[in-house]
Amino acid sequence: MRRSSSLLTRLAGAAAGVVLAAAAVLTAALPAQAATLTQVTGFGSNPGNLAMYAYRPDGLPANAPAVVLLHGCTQDASGYFTNSGWQKYADLWKFALIVPQQSSSNNANSCFNWFETGDTARGQGEALSIKQMVDYAKTNYGVDSGRVYVSGLSAGAAMSAVMLATYPDVFAAGSIIAGIPYRCATSMVNAFSCMNPGVDKTPAQWGDLVRNAYSGYSGPRPRVAVWHGTSDTTVAPMNATESRDQWTNVLGVSQTPTSTASLPGGTSLEVYGNDQVRLYRVSGMGHGTPVDPGSATDQCGTATSYFLDTICSTYRDALFFGLDGGTAPSPTPTATASPSPTASPSPSPTASPVCVTASNYAHVAAGRAYQSLGYAYALGSNQKMGLYNTYYTTTLKQTGPSYWVIGC
Repeated sequence: MRRSSSLLTRLAGAAAGVVLAAAAVLTAALPAQAATLTQVTGFGSNPGNLAMYAYRPDGLPANAPAVVLLHGCTQDASGYFTNSGWQKYADLWKFALIVPQQSSSNNANSCFNWFETGDTARGQGEALSIKQMVDYAKTNYGVDSGRVYVSGLSAGAAMSAVMLATYPDVFAAGSIIAGIPYRCATSMVNAFSCMNPGVDKTPAQWGDLVRNAYSGYSGPRPRVAVWHGTSDTTVAPMNATESRDQWTNVLGVSQTPTSTASLPGGTSLEVYGNDQVRLYRVSGMGHGTPVDPGSATDQCGTATSYFLDTICSTYRDALFFGLDGGTAPSPTPTATASPSPTASPSPSPTASPVCVTASNYAHVAAGRAYQSLGYAYALGSNQKMGLYNTYYTTTLKQTGPSYWVIGC
């Protein structure tokens, strides 16, 4: 009996060894645990009593960019992170996400307090808490201090404007989605009139509010993208125009667009200055973040409450911020004056091809090309020619009716 027991013991030990060895091989074969949105504590004095969440994609390099995401009322960090589509591009282009979260103890509807002076001034309240989160990411994640951006929806968008105004030395650019100009309201009493019907001020008056947020600052100002649905009844669409006026004035550019374009989802784009300010108007869209669910590079997000299926605003903002590193494929833009054909014919004309060398501006004026987002594209082939201005010169060859290609 002892011999059998000893034999069984040896067999059991051998079997266990095989199992452990197999487990070790399996463990080595499995990928590392996928990155997740994680709460961070101890990031600073946190005078605004906000929660910090962060997302670092696998393989995040040193000196990576970071984007601060600010949710809207009744939302939270996880929901905005999940539905907005930002995780897709953080994984694709390797940048960090910092996602502050408001609590119902600060605001009954979990809105960031964009209308309270104590939370919207440099060095105070919620604005300082968010800035401390950025400082933590710089120190602990190795984030590039020159490539920090902010984006938000509704109350979060108004808070994005707060961060751009109070910390122009921290943020390189930002996005305001269905938001309010900085310091439109200074209490809850006038916050509602700012939301709807909106408040009209001159560009200089709006600009002064931003300049006064950091008196004496003379450094570079962040670039700004503004998004708004034309059927938004929660935050009146006139706020988009007022925000445009505020930031063009701060950046010292005209309120007349330098270029316009028609984009998918009934979206129009107005570009101001040297692409310093963008204004996207989404036709027929209500109150929410524009998303476009799908697997294409320029598609993102989940259509649900306050995430509206129109166009992927996150993709456009990521490109505006320069997060793609210059490697992202640009979706074919649609020009209002020169629509692109759905097919790409390659006819073979019998006559010698027509070749024209001219500035990109002249090509567009002559109908050989069209412009979108400040760039010129060859009509028909949709090849990108470079910046839309009189200084960039391109040679185009006509290979068929309304079909031009670069080179001759």
